Amino acid sequence: MTFNEALDYIHSLLKFGIHPGLSRMDTLLQILGNPHKNIKCVHVAGTNGKGSTSTAISNVLIEAGYNVGLYTSPYVTDFLERVQYNGKPIDEELFSQCVEIIKPEIEKMSEEGAQITEFEALTATAFLCFSKLNVDVLVLEVGLGGRLDATNVIPTPLVNVITSLSLDHTGVLGDTIEQIAFEKCGTLKENGTLVCSYNQPESALNVIKTICNERNNTLVIPEQSEVEVTEQSIFGMHFNYKNWAYETSMSGTHQVQNMTTVIEAVNVLKNKGYNITEQNIKDGIKKTVLPARVEVISKKPLVILDGGHNEDGAKAFYEAVKECFDKNIKLFVIAGMMNDKAVEESLKPLISKADKFVAVTPENPRAMKAEVLSEIAKKYCHNIICCDNANSSLDLIKSEITENDMLFVVGSLYLAGEVRNKLIKIFD
Repeated sequence: MTFNEALDYIHSLLKFGIHPGLSRMDTLLQILGNPHKNIKCVHVAGTNGKGSTSTAISNVLIEAGYNVGLYTSPYVTDFLERVQYNGKPIDEELFSQCVEIIKPEIEKMSEEGAQITEFEALTATAFLCFSKLNVDVLVLEVGLGGRLDATNVIPTPLVNVITSLSLDHTGVLGDTIEQIAFEKCGTLKENGTLVCSYNQPESALNVIKTICNERNNTLVIPEQSEVEVTEQSIFGMHFNYKNWAYETSMSGTHQVQNMTTVIEAVNVLKNKGYNITEQNIKDGIKKTVLPARVEVISKKPLVILDGGHNEDGAKAFYEAVKECFDKNIKLFVIAGMMNDKAVEESLKPLISKADKFVAVTPENPRAMKAEVLSEIAKKYCHNIICCDNANSSLDLIKSEITENDMLFVVGSLYLAGEVRNKLIKIFD
């Protein structure tokens, strides 16, 4: 099986949609010899910040000399961004071999009426890959929710992490912050340790504390009073935490929140015997850069790409870039969103600052049509254009923008994946 054939097969299972539940995964993994049960994991749940937090923990462990697996979602430009070994996408041949092993077992289960979804198949493939690689630690990011997510088949992890919580995927996870917190806490096993980001909604934190008590989990929350931001710009943040100085190459105070969560999660690993120095932590955090997370593509003109696709993510982006707003600098905004997001609430602050707003339709069945987005945008900006093709919108802006202007490309990570390579080609 070639890599493209393996990828086509995984994608073909998208037709079965999203069906939360662990019984299918348990059955499939049992057939495969339970590869996940011999892997030591860091399990990361949350609404926003999971990718940054997971990647930074992985980088710290790599700096400390460990062989590290990283499983995240979604990807931006390369599918195997989702399945990494020591900071790089795993070998295509290994991935293909594991899909080839899994495919006939999935087909047998299908004949018996158990339909494995795309995410379940990918998660099982990842477990098999990481088992064959004999990773020291797997940093495992939850796909959706937690309690019924396919990743939640693992035994008690080395440490659980819950990043910033807010309302998202309410049709699946519930429409209150308490329900969201309950679903994320579904990843907690008996006698574990949870590191939870600071500044959570109080009602969510109450749920977290209750479940930690019920499952005899030690709860660790970074001390916000110990955080001091000493320097910030769109190019990164300098901050002190508990008398140590750190630097992150990602912008926004939300990244400081994420990185203090990383620091405390790594401290749990240190207490479990992992040999990690303070310099490893500093270097791992500084090296953490994710595509489409307040990503500066160009400085002249200033071009920033961001996939903060829900209301809290959009607020974090706005906070990170607000220093850029100036009445003498022209701002172009290209945006594309999914239908199931709080679109108006997310984009309103940015649209109102735009001198020209371009609404596009991302390549996804759940995408909001550009025409619908443009109607929302008309409430806040008078210069609106619609483009069904995201890449053609870049050609349009390229013909108008000068080196003194700004371009923000925002919204869905699906949009970011479509345009990132072309953005780099045009502006880098």
